[in-house]
Amino acid sequence: MARKEAQRIELEEKRKSEEAVRAYKLEQEQIKREERLEQERQEKDIYDKYINNSLSTGSTPYSYCYGKNKSCSEYGCSQIKVTTPYNSDVLVTIKRNDIVVRHAYIKAGSSYTFEIPDGTYQPFFYYGKGWNPEKVMKQTSSGTLKGGFISNESFGKDSPQRLSNEILEYRLILQHNGNFSTQPSNVNDAL
Repeated sequence: MARKEAQRIELEEKRKSEEAVRAYKLEQEQIKREERLEQERQEKDIYDKYINNSLSTGSTPYSYCYGKNKSCSEYGCSQIKVTTPYNSDVLVTIKRNDIVVRHAYIKAGSSYTFEIPDGTYQPFFYYGKGWNPEKVMKQTSSGTLKGGFISNESFGKDSPQRLSNEILEYRLILQHNGNFSTQPSNVNDAL
């Protein structure tokens, strides 16, 4: 009889232990579910807040890192003109020797002209919709680079181009039999 009582107590303890483990797992799943829902709510709030946000054409949102755009008033100046598609804003960076020397935000369906001293430059195109000024893009030697699109993000680039008293024009608009197509790029390459 004592043996049966001991087995019953052992089974009861085992059942309670298994029940406690199940309850703990359910509680952890509930916490994860609530965290996921909170994260989705925060992402939706950010989306709703910034989806229609846009900067003015010519704005330099990374000026604290890359400086403002300078005009070229010396002998031997060239220009790079960029016309954006009608369905996407574009942030353009112009690099020389892998260093950003000019950048500008260009609203959808607009154009902007960069003035630069003659030399070899590589343009990068960061497309998207809904500018979030707080979005962390990457770390640079100047600190954290903030500001980016929240929807339809894509990156493109052209090969380095040598300019000497020239105007180089990019029309980022899909055209039948067009003569230019951007190459794939990414945030670390473009910014």
